[in-house]
Amino acid sequence: MTNSTHRTIESSTIRLANSTAMTAPLGHYSHVAVHNGVAHISGQLPLHPDGTPAADEPFDTQVRMVLRNLDNCLAAAGTDRDHLISVTVYVTDIAQWPEFDTVYAEWLGSYRPARAVAGVSSLHYGAAVEVQAIAAVGTGSQE
Repeated sequence: MTNSTHRTIESSTIRLANSTAMTAPLGHYSHVAVHNGVAHISGQLPLHPDGTPAADEPFDTQVRMVLRNLDNCLAAAGTDRDHLISVTVYVTDIAQWPEFDTVYAEWLGSYRPARAVAGVSSLHYGAAVEVQAIAAVGTGSQE
């Protein structure tokens, strides 16, 4: 389910969408922007569906929440995790990278899109992890 708007730029359409399975973005952005068959997913934080931050949850729980939110955004874009092109991960403690990688591998299975990780000093709401992604959207999408 999505809440979306469209904008035409140079004879092509950019579709902006927000997942209705999550709270609307609290800042001036959309969960998803789709253009020319590519979905750009905004950074996802460990937030409960009502938007309550979950920074006090254990790291693996935060990772699972972020990946659930990513699934919701992919669905809003008309695609899924099997069509991920690139994933960027931000963690506040690089020592937790192996734990992230284990949960991520369970979530993604044998598919291995391009990925980058960056250790950062802090994330919004005190979160320990944030993930943004780029995914292909099929011709049957709502683009």
